[in-house]
Amino acid sequence: MSTEKDLESERLMQCLARIDSNLGAIGVRLTDYQRDIQAAHDHMWEARRDMDHIDKIGMRQSIDQMMRSSDVLRAQAKKLEKLRKSPYFGRFDFRRTDRNETAAHYIGIHDFRDDETQEPWVYDWRAPVSSLFYDFETGPAQYVAPSGTIPGDLLLKRQFRIRDGAMDFMLDVSVNIVDDVLQDALAQASDDGMKNIVATIQRDQNAIIRDADAHTLIIQGVAGSGKTSIALHRIAFLLYRFKDTLTSSDILIISPNRVFADYIGNVLPELGEETVPEIGMETLAKQLLGSGIRFQTFFEQTALLLETDDEAMKARIRAKATQDFLRQIESYAQHLEKTAFVANDLTVRRRPLPGFVFDTTWNRLKHLDTAERIVATGNAMIEQFQQQYEIELRKEERAVVRSAVRGMVNRPTLRAAYKGLLDWIDRPDLFKPTGGKFEYADVFPLIYLQMLTEGVENPYAGVKHLLVDEMQDYTPAHYAVLARLFPCRKTVLGDATQSVNPYSASTAEQIESVLEGAWRVTLNKSYRSTWEIMEFALKISPNPDLVAMERHGPVPDVRVVKTPQQALARIAAAVEEFHDSDHTSLAVLAKTQAQAKRLHKHLAEAGVQARLLEEGSSGFSTGVIVCTPHLAKGLEFDRVMIPDVSAAVYATEMDRNLLYVACTRAMHRLSLISVGAPSDFLDVKQHVNA
Repeated sequence: MSTEKDLESERLMQCLARIDSNLGAIGVRLTDYQRDIQAAHDHMWEARRDMDHIDKIGMRQSIDQMMRSSDVLRAQAKKLEKLRKSPYFGRFDFRRTDRNETAAHYIGIHDFRDDETQEPWVYDWRAPVSSLFYDFETGPAQYVAPSGTIPGDLLLKRQFRIRDGAMDFMLDVSVNIVDDVLQDALAQASDDGMKNIVATIQRDQNAIIRDADAHTLIIQGVAGSGKTSIALHRIAFLLYRFKDTLTSSDILIISPNRVFADYIGNVLPELGEETVPEIGMETLAKQLLGSGIRFQTFFEQTALLLETDDEAMKARIRAKATQDFLRQIESYAQHLEKTAFVANDLTVRRRPLPGFVFDTTWNRLKHLDTAERIVATGNAMIEQFQQQYEIELRKEERAVVRSAVRGMVNRPTLRAAYKGLLDWIDRPDLFKPTGGKFEYADVFPLIYLQMLTEGVENPYAGVKHLLVDEMQDYTPAHYAVLARLFPCRKTVLGDATQSVNPYSASTAEQIESVLEGAWRVTLNKSYRSTWEIMEFALKISPNPDLVAMERHGPVPDVRVVKTPQQALARIAAAVEEFHDSDHTSLAVLAKTQAQAKRLHKHLAEAGVQARLLEEGSSGFSTGVIVCTPHLAKGLEFDRVMIPDVSAAVYATEMDRNLLYVACTRAMHRLSLISVGAPSDFLDVKQHVNA
């Protein structure tokens, strides 16, 4: 084995040497381009009086071409610089059935083909042949290439860990990804953002990533299953697979908040792709509704529910989060359509324009939104009149016809129409704006009604792929709006058991029924947390389908204290212990934002430095963070501390969901404090330290 390792080390050195050689050649070419561009600029300046217009255009085009070529070279250099640190992570030897030869393939984040010899040193993990590494054990194997299916035998699989150009270890494996390698990756301390997982992609994950056929892919994944990372790797794969027709700017991510967007923002650049545009659901709503409609945010709705436990508010949210409510909106829109136009007879120059002709024309143009429809109906009636009576109408007469059409339209304002909807279904009690602001539960039903009755201007018509994260927090009305706004391909992901607001949560099955052509996949294996943490969390919210990774660590501890001051002292001690450890992130997760603010203030007064995350926070960072489970959703931390899990704090079903989300943010250590008797959701017999 030592001989094999020596050979691999020698091969690594050769690969690094070729990378350096290629980087050097790129540097020389960039210097040449820079010199030529400067020379061209100097020539244009010196000969500006002698050059005609055609010469100047030709010179500018030449300079632009050189600059584009320079940009391509810089992008290549950037990839090679990244490969220089870790050129590859795996090797497999494959013998094709139709060829009597065995080829060794090394795979990494990017492909590397030597410019001088054209020898392929590294294959991109997204290349068709690279799927052999993820999908097969040694033995018969096959992959799908552009030319068709290529069968053969996989003779060797080997994994490496290379850091800063040095080989830490190599390991021969006969199965997909060995536990030793995956365990080692999972045991590492958290970083300041989500990491790429190309070296440890599992077979079921690889199938999702490489699915290029599904129009809408719904990924239901348990906590810690890597669903967000898989979705981002899927985007990277699609950008590679359809590089001629799909770019990063053609993709849009709908993320739950800006902290989460920052947290995942490093993944695609790590994989060699440009950052993808991102937007929040509320920002989307503001763009569609305009500044005239004010509404509560999802964060404000959740905070209010946690602080008041308002049963009437829960009932309103539940009622508007059903598919039946969606159907009622559609029926009401049809009702408005039937009553929206009251045609009357009109006389112009003593010649009649019958009301039924107006009505027929109006109905024929129902594919247009209201404003366009009024204009089109008026123009059509003028044209019909002139053709029938062979008369050219004067400007003021045409204005009379157009004015008559506008007068026949009986369209209420959007606010009045929505209020009318709730009266029409005999549920006026569901309409309860506060301070002139719509409740968040009204926002997407309101937009859907607007789409059906008035139409909306679509600012995202060019999007070719939509990624929606935290799918469980959106209702059928959200998905009905997204389906109309984004007819493109979609990747939708989340976990029904992690909704921070169970009164408006959607399951994968419900989402599938709204989005036509959807295909649903399930990820049940959890990788983030240790076995002990997941066992503890599953006592809070049981999920018989969840399979925890057998990576072991300390048992979660629940400390019962008598006063908040004692709890604060325990948190301060935990922060000190964290700073003495190898871990890089500790999250202190209070149930509500108000509690998080108070706790952050008390910690600051006690001399404990921590960062408070709020609704408007825009970035993720390591260190000590104070926030809520709501804002921590989708994130992960080395250690998590929950400052008060008493029965007085965690009592409702919504509280249960939040407690489960909070516990499953922890990768390695979970500590809980209870000021008084612990919540009934906790099985604390094995964990209490008084």
